[in-house]
Amino acid sequence: MSVPLASLTIPAGHGKAVRLKAGQSVRVINTHGTQVVDCWAWNAYDLEEFMCMEATRVWTQHLNPVVGDSFVTNARHPILTVVEDTSPGVHDTFMAACDRRRYELLGCTHYHRNCSDNLFEGMLELGVTPPRRNLASFNIFMNIRVQPDNITLATLPTVTRPGDYITLRAEMDCFVAFSACPQDIVNIQGQGDNTPKDAQLQVIDEAFAAVAVKGPWVPDHVKAAQR
Repeated sequence: MSVPLASLTIPAGHGKAVRLKAGQSVRVINTHGTQVVDCWAWNAYDLEEFMCMEATRVWTQHLNPVVGDSFVTNARHPILTVVEDTSPGVHDTFMAACDRRRYELLGCTHYHRNCSDNLFEGMLELGVTPPRRNLASFNIFMNIRVQPDNITLATLPTVTRPGDYITLRAEMDCFVAFSACPQDIVNIQGQGDNTPKDAQLQVIDEAFAAVAVKGPWVPDHVKAAQR
């Protein structure tokens, strides 16, 4: 494992962010094996360009990212690429990040910490304010399963083990924000009492050159015409 340039703890229920240069990587460690970590990213020089789950699913044709898959922006430029994943590979690109309204709908009558606010908490520590909220997060370690009817989704606890990690390489200079999801009502935080826990970040000055950036998916007949 590469020696990190920096290590950060994402406190349970809170947010942290890092700035990466193109070619650097960030490793997200599920310290306790039970924690969901939401993730967002922005072009460091244009916060109107941000990591986009909808465009990413078109690019990769995957519901869950695998090693070698790139997340792309709303301008369809690669921004982060999965270069390592020691977990079972169960992540989510479907579900919206939790916000204040989500907890109101779950019956909370007082303020509940949430990933949407944590996004800003982490970025503000870097002196950066994103121009808008973005509910379309990459939900690392979250276990959302498409059911056999190909219509229904099941929200399930994480299946990660303590110490499992995923590593994301920056394809451009970017800000990357994370939230140790505060969700303690819907049972997503692993087997047990559903208590949010801390997670760990490591910034690594390694490009993982063996993992190349793949181009976008195109249909076979388009590939044939391009030859």
